[in-house]
Amino acid sequence: MWTRRALNWLLRLAFRLLTRLDVQGLENVPLHGRQILMFNHVNFLDAPLAAAFWPREVEVLTKVENLRSWLLGPFMRLYGAFPVNRGEVDRRALTRATWVLESERVLLISPEGTRSRGRGLGKAKDGMALLAVRTKSPIVPVAIWGQEQVIPSLLRLKRPELHMRVGKPFRFDYEASGRIDRDAIRQMTTEAMYILAAMLPEKYRGFYNNLAEATTRYIRYETEQDELRQHTAA
Repeated sequence: MWTRRALNWLLRLAFRLLTRLDVQGLENVPLHGRQILMFNHVNFLDAPLAAAFWPREVEVLTKVENLRSWLLGPFMRLYGAFPVNRGEVDRRALTRATWVLESERVLLISPEGTRSRGRGLGKAKDGMALLAVRTKSPIVPVAIWGQEQVIPSLLRLKRPELHMRVGKPFRFDYEASGRIDRDAIRQMTTEAMYILAAMLPEKYRGFYNNLAEATTRYIRYETEQDELRQHTAA
């Protein structure tokens, strides 16, 4: 949609002019097919930064309160974001998110479900992992830091440092036979969050600070999947 492209252009310009922006890893982004863009959520700048610099058009899932906000609401509606009601099973949002992925598009989602406000990663909810398993979608982790300093620095007429790192895409190696195991989904969520934590400076890792507890039982990187398919075909 043209409004989204125009807003992305304005956002990129603003981030470049107002911050000392460092973006790395965009070469890891698959340019075709469905994908979930997973990011850490510190404040309102995270989602616009990730969406604006993504090589593909991004569909944004946001809490319903943002669309009702007098400040963020008009921008979110222009961008075409769609709402999710937190604290309940929002079937309408789940249906829309599933449609986005099955249409081979990009869905931006924060597993934490809310902003950490500079306290580091919060304990994630299981919605993202459940959606990834149901739609067989790869996940691209995005780590962002320095965003909590942007507004205070600008108020002091300084350009703050802002960093965004894009990791390698991965999938959950899990085939559901009937009902999906909730314990397995919880483990997948935890493993994905440790991947994100490892990409962040230590002070941003929060609940997932102890990387020694990280496991990769369900994690399969896309390169591993490609190698396995080639081996099977041979």
